[in-house]
Amino acid sequence: MILSTTPQIEGHPIREYKGVVTGETIIGANAFKDFFAGIRDIVGGRAGSYEKVLAEAKDTSMREMMMRAQAIGANAIVGIDLDYETIGANGSMLMVAASGTAVVI
Repeated sequence: MILSTTPQIEGHPIREYKGVVTGETIIGANAFKDFFAGIRDIVGGRAGSYEKVLAEAKDTSMREMMMRAQAIGANAIVGIDLDYETIGANGSMLMVAASGTAVVI
């Protein structure tokens, strides 16, 4: 499946629009990760544990969106948008939502 943030894929005319598809993931970040991220904030550097959580949530959302597109007969998704939000008590959960237009090229 071809994935693109652009509305078209160069060299591949869109033959059919199947509709909007989405994928959502909500993932928790545990206290252990929070503790080490806090230390990173103080001493500097990257919060690797949070980066891994973000990547996992994004990948899961994208996979879910692709499965939904395949289920309706699409072979590509254009106009992909990723949104990140914190939810829950004290922002303890991360939500990643992926959306795009399922098409046949």
